[in-house]
Amino acid sequence: MKVTISRMEKDCKMILQESAEMAIITIHRPQQRNAMTKEMWEELARIGQRVVKNPRAKVVIIRGGQGQFTAGSDIKQFNRFTVEEAEESFQAMERAISTIEKIPLPTIAVVNGPAMGAGLELALACDLRIGTVDAKLGMPIGRLGITLNQAFTNRLVQLIGKSRTLDLVYTGRILDAEEGYQLGMLNYVVPEDSDSSHYALKIAQQILSQSPASLKAVKRSVAYVQPSTSIQWETGTETSVDPVDFPEGVRAFVEKRKPNFRRRG
Repeated sequence: MKVTISRMEKDCKMILQESAEMAIITIHRPQQRNAMTKEMWEELARIGQRVVKNPRAKVVIIRGGQGQFTAGSDIKQFNRFTVEEAEESFQAMERAISTIEKIPLPTIAVVNGPAMGAGLELALACDLRIGTVDAKLGMPIGRLGITLNQAFTNRLVQLIGKSRTLDLVYTGRILDAEEGYQLGMLNYVVPEDSDSSHYALKIAQQILSQSPASLKAVKRSVAYVQPSTSIQWETGTETSVDPVDFPEGVRAFVEKRKPNFRRRG
């Protein structure tokens, strides 16, 4: 198996493992619950493009290092960003998730622990999601003064429906693995004493026993029935931040207090 490690600032790494028929992408920043910096999103996009160009790859697994998936974008980095720099970071995130969504191969997300905000977006951009019993799913963007991009909104509504999408975003509540499974956000939930990555490899082996051409055709057909949300990524409907509420939301997050939002819509 070929292993490529991309090292960024401090403890940030993205790892790509490529075997004869499989590509495994690992987000590795365990000290920060694998929270993604702008540079990590940019590297994920590059890795996704590399996987697409690999003629031998037939299935892709995305996971987090040290038994965690990803807590999403690194909110603490926004404390030193201007609003414009924060927008650029969100755009890098959206490009990366769009790249993963458009991979023409079966993709599997291994959701251990938290998948929050952009972490949930990344998981839902994959075809299948394997969760552990301690998986936590949430989209608490209102606490930060962030608006959802149209692409992810479409994807979430297609998956769980309009009312449940509004409930998830309005309340900012966190779902456990069982509720995530019931809503279809997780395809499988593995027992506490099971190795989720091993289970993902088991599912991947089942996929590899199928006709690659057939699976690619099925993925195209499903995208045709439910048009790819990547269209919206390319037409400017991006995540945006409120210039007043976003800085306050970030400060409140860092200071571990309730935000004092001043805008009224």
